[in-house]
Amino acid sequence: MRVKKMVMSAVVLLASAGAFARSQSDSQAYCEYAREQATARRDLLLTPDATAGVTQPETGLPTQLVWGLSSSLSNVRKAGLTMDAAHKDCELYSATKSAQQAIQYALPGVEKKALEHRVELIQQASSRLDVLIAGTSKMVEAQSLTRPMLFSLQTTKIRLAADLADTEAKIAALYTPDPAAEPLKQLVAKKQAGEVNEQNALARLNRQSNWDVSLSVGAHQQVNPLLDSPAPYGAITVSYNLTSPAIDKHLNQAAAAYAEWKAVQEGDVVRNADIVRKQAAESIVVQSNRLKSLQNELDQIQGNLQLVAATDTTAALDFRNQLTSAQLLLNIEIGDATFRLSLLRTFLEYNF
Repeated sequence: MRVKKMVMSAVVLLASAGAFARSQSDSQAYCEYAREQATARRDLLLTPDATAGVTQPETGLPTQLVWGLSSSLSNVRKAGLTMDAAHKDCELYSATKSAQQAIQYALPGVEKKALEHRVELIQQASSRLDVLIAGTSKMVEAQSLTRPMLFSLQTTKIRLAADLADTEAKIAALYTPDPAAEPLKQLVAKKQAGEVNEQNALARLNRQSNWDVSLSVGAHQQVNPLLDSPAPYGAITVSYNLTSPAIDKHLNQAAAAYAEWKAVQEGDVVRNADIVRKQAAESIVVQSNRLKSLQNELDQIQGNLQLVAATDTTAALDFRNQLTSAQLLLNIEIGDATFRLSLLRTFLEYNF
């Protein structure tokens, strides 16, 4: 049975490790996609347009064949801005994924550390109980105590073994990657800064459509009758959108509205980080109340132990064994609550 649990734990860990490896390559894959899309758009913008056609300048004039190339200064600027926007999009995606992963595994990471510490507490209590059982067994053999008195200690041993197995099963079911190298507040701040940078990059790209300087060069030739040789032509066109100030104002307002939306959006890292903070704070209150209650119970047990400390009757020895067993179990819970409190307080102080 023990072997089966170990095999299942290994399977869970391997599957989780594979999922984490895939999440690590997620950002790289997205950035590659965004870069290729932007590169295609950049090449399109930088390549001059080839034009060809037939035109008739005015009624009564000969038809002409026209061909040439045209390019736009605005498109050249857009090419660079498109690559910059893609770069900012990649940075934002990576920052978002890092923050999301840190938030997802923040409290499970605390829980796993607490469970690992609980295993140590159970093992220590089990070792002390073994000493108590060994001493009681000798007294049973000497007929100083009855076997039912030994059985109560063995029952506690069974409870400890069940608690240990349950705790180890919970640890095996929890997967947490290596903790983030930065606090949650910094990861969220990076994500928010990435959103600002992306919106600014998109705004610069959109503003580039407000004006343009285009250049066209080529040649034209009379078609019918085909008499003259081709003649070159060239043209420079300057354009400006008269609503540019209003467009720029709306783009700035859109960037600000986007940041406000992301701060309250359900499922966004800003909102989820605040939820984690509240959960940790509420857990501190719960563990504090739990610790106070457990400490009161321990004080009662220690008071009863003092009452029977100097008594050597069979009933007193049996009662002392029961009190000691309860004390061992309570010490596990008190040690667990104390450790969880320390973890949660450290977690809040570091991350928020």
